[in-house]
Amino acid sequence: MSLIRRLLSAALLLAAALLLAWAAPSGVRAQTAAGDLAPALAKIAADSYSDTEAALGMLATSTNPQAGVIVAAISDNRLLFDPASKAIYVRAKDGSFTDAATGAAVSAAPAGLKPVRLNNRVRRAADAAAGALSLLNPDPAKRLEAAAAVFKSRDASALPTLDAALAKESVANVRAALEQARAAIVLTSAASSEADRLAAVNLIAARGDQEALALLANVPADAPASVKAAAANGTAKINRSLAMWNVAQNVWYGLSLGSVLLLAAIGLAITFGVMGVINMAHGEMVMLGAYTTYVVQDIIRTSYPGLFGWSLAIALPLAFLFTGLVGIIIERTVIRFLYGRALETLLATWGISLMLQQAVRSIFGPTNKEVGAPSWMSGAFDVGQLSITYNRLWIIVFALLVFFALLVVLKRTSLGLYVRAVTQNRRMAAAMGIRTGRIDALTFGLGSGIAGIAGVALSQIDNVSPNLGQGYIIDSFMVVVFGGVGNLWGTLVGALTLGVANKLLEPFAGAVLGKIALLVFIILFIQKRPRGLFALKGRAVEA
Repeated sequence: MSLIRRLLSAALLLAAALLLAWAAPSGVRAQTAAGDLAPALAKIAADSYSDTEAALGMLATSTNPQAGVIVAAISDNRLLFDPASKAIYVRAKDGSFTDAATGAAVSAAPAGLKPVRLNNRVRRAADAAAGALSLLNPDPAKRLEAAAAVFKSRDASALPTLDAALAKESVANVRAALEQARAAIVLTSAASSEADRLAAVNLIAARGDQEALALLANVPADAPASVKAAAANGTAKINRSLAMWNVAQNVWYGLSLGSVLLLAAIGLAITFGVMGVINMAHGEMVMLGAYTTYVVQDIIRTSYPGLFGWSLAIALPLAFLFTGLVGIIIERTVIRFLYGRALETLLATWGISLMLQQAVRSIFGPTNKEVGAPSWMSGAFDVGQLSITYNRLWIIVFALLVFFALLVVLKRTSLGLYVRAVTQNRRMAAAMGIRTGRIDALTFGLGSGIAGIAGVALSQIDNVSPNLGQGYIIDSFMVVVFGGVGNLWGTLVGALTLGVANKLLEPFAGAVLGKIALLVFIILFIQKRPRGLFALKGRAVEA
């Protein structure tokens, strides 16, 4: 029994010793963790801009988790200090307070706390410190953001952390960003050697964006002559590269504009080509399609919010059917009495366009209506220095899909066969038993329906208002006449050509003069080729 007691006593003593051994280092660690922030917190409590900036440099190299909390609190103006005790506190977003040194909750904050003052230098230092503290974050996206912040701040205090992050980095794009951030620090540091600065210039020049250009254009005055010469060469190289990317960006904008013109003009190409009707109300069909989208989204927002991501898919067939029906009604009630009198169709359809605009103003009001973009059409991505937005990309894809779907309809269906027959020789088609009046109505409805789905697409990039269609009707006629009346391939080529040419001319001539130049070009072009780029061929000249 005595042996058992001795063994139990020894076990209890051993357990107590282990507990003390564990607790003591923990306490030491806690004191050390709080202690390594003490110099930085003391500088912050001095309430001086320069001291706060120096404290942020110290926090940027700290391994204490509280350092990130303090830096974030300074940036958000949530760091306060007690003028009497010089204690520092962090105010949470819910209004509670914690001790900045330890992170422990404070039941009641002292009265008279003052916020740590900020100026532009302190804000830049806080951004640099936040970037340096994020360089070792497990998330690659966070490390990439941190590298970008250090590149902008060029804070030399982040260099040790940057080197440590580079030693561990395995993700290629993050590693490249870290190397560029380090090069920015080396280039602006007087302590760097000439060889290191030259290597930094080459690395920054390879980046090739506006930030790299600004950095190389402001090389420190104390830099060696060879570094300044290399920076000048790098600046010239970046300027040439950016000029090429700028042209590519304008071409992309031109393709985007061309796809919009294609959507707006493709229906007009059919009606104008088949019936010879100058339809000035075509833009209002686009406008009605946009308002159909607005009505669909308004119903979904109020009754079925979970379907908002599908709102455009729901609006497309509804816009096609509604505007197609409106087009058929216009053709049967007005247009069919005016065939062969082009100027009278122009005046009649212009009057119809005014009536439709006023009807929409009376129903929906004159102000712009909000049409939201689904999540899959929001945002952008970069290809080199080229910025591509998802909504424009999807509109280009959608325009091409509509174009090829219409080609299939015209080439592979009986309706398309009849339309092509009437287009090539109306009298012969009527003699062969084709009801040309019915084909005219269906064709006008088809063209109006396509204009309606063009309005669905345009609602994502333009204001939905009663005047929406007016901005596209003239350009649509220019596309149709330039490409060739009634020829879909001509409409495609004409829309993309005019869109790209317009965007390439804008930087030199401006938006207004650029459009005037294009109009003059088309007038001169039509003098040489009255039927456009791709003229339809038929048995009758008057067809």
